[in-house]
Amino acid sequence: MTLNLRWVDLSQSDDLTEFSNLLIAQPTQQSDVQAKVDHIIAQVRLRKDEALLEFAREFDGVQANSAAALEIDSSVIASSIDQIEADLRAALEQAAARIRRFHEAQQQAVKQADFCLEDEFGSQFSQRTTAMQRVGIYVPGGKALYPSSVLMNGIPARVAGVKEIIMAVPLGQNQQVAPVVLAAAAIAGVDRVFTMGGAQAIAAMAYGTPSIPKVDTIVGPGNVYVALAKRAVFGQCGIDMIAGPSEILILADRSLPVDSCIFDLFSQAEHDELAQAVIISTDASYLDEIAKRLPRLLASQPRRAIIEQSLLNRGALVLVKSWQQAIVLSNMMAPEHLELAFEGAEAFADQVEHAGSVFVGVHTTESFGDYCAGPNHVLPTSGSARFSSPLGVQDFQKRTAFTRCTAAGASELGKLAAKLARAEQLEAHALAAESRISQ
Repeated sequence: MTLNLRWVDLSQSDDLTEFSNLLIAQPTQQSDVQAKVDHIIAQVRLRKDEALLEFAREFDGVQANSAAALEIDSSVIASSIDQIEADLRAALEQAAARIRRFHEAQQQAVKQADFCLEDEFGSQFSQRTTAMQRVGIYVPGGKALYPSSVLMNGIPARVAGVKEIIMAVPLGQNQQVAPVVLAAAAIAGVDRVFTMGGAQAIAAMAYGTPSIPKVDTIVGPGNVYVALAKRAVFGQCGIDMIAGPSEILILADRSLPVDSCIFDLFSQAEHDELAQAVIISTDASYLDEIAKRLPRLLASQPRRAIIEQSLLNRGALVLVKSWQQAIVLSNMMAPEHLELAFEGAEAFADQVEHAGSVFVGVHTTESFGDYCAGPNHVLPTSGSARFSSPLGVQDFQKRTAFTRCTAAGASELGKLAAKLARAEQLEAHALAAESRISQ
């Protein structure tokens, strides 16, 4: 087979127009989808369990007589650990331990950020971080199983101090939730699991129904219906991010074997036909070898059709004149996953300004990050790494400010606040401030 992967040659040019064009996501027909999402949300908000059950039957194939039947019994979740192979259970538990250790370190850093400032009058101004009470995690169940997403969403919530974690997951094959997904939920500390998917699941968790508790925030990836629903309910509850198709950018030279580089490319392309996988190198012959070898490796891939379409849609091989230029391109793209797999890569790591997660060195494949390294794999996509961050304990917490004034401090602040309030023509504010001035 042949695969004409797009080439971009910047080795003799500083014109980045062609590379910029790579970063334009393919347009999707979202207007019709948005209308359907808005209808689903409105119905669940209005008719609650009745509408949720209708949509669960229509879209998820659920066979249930009541919305309450969407919940999986806690004994089934607990026993699922014993239904999977022993080595798979051990792998999940080891991955969970590593993920938990990373986020516990993150939590320590969060706690250290709490502070109390005292001014010269003895008044105190402080910040305290506290966890949300109840959160919802969404786990996809369409094209693949995602126990890793259960761990990556559930463990940080538990480490952050969340008291109750509920999980929504659509039914999979044989109208069941796979035991490995339920086992991951048990290991991650998820309290309740509901067999519901799509926009109706997001709406149910955001607004609450008699059967589904209302949550403070919703996290986790999903299809376009889930993404648009999360955007629509933001404000009613929090969300982590609006996730787009997966991305990987690999900066590599012969330090990284050709096959390893190609498999890293495939690792994100196999997620979705709209995923983006790009390789940048300073070595034209290395890129040429990748282009020639890639079709042979692709032929044996179980998800070959998805990978092929992804690479044809948005894949590319990019030749640059220097690693410095490559870093410039990387910061332009702000990729979800960035691999620095070339000789001397460590010296360039600090120059990365925009990326979801960075994997430094030829021994560090992005797949480690997806499953078991420790840092979270829920990452900003579509260039949003320029202004947002990986999922972490902070996404399940909020900061509260405290002000404690002494009499002397209140007198000083009263004069200052009154002056500023009257500049804004807010007389009641001024009078409230002046009433605290000691006579």
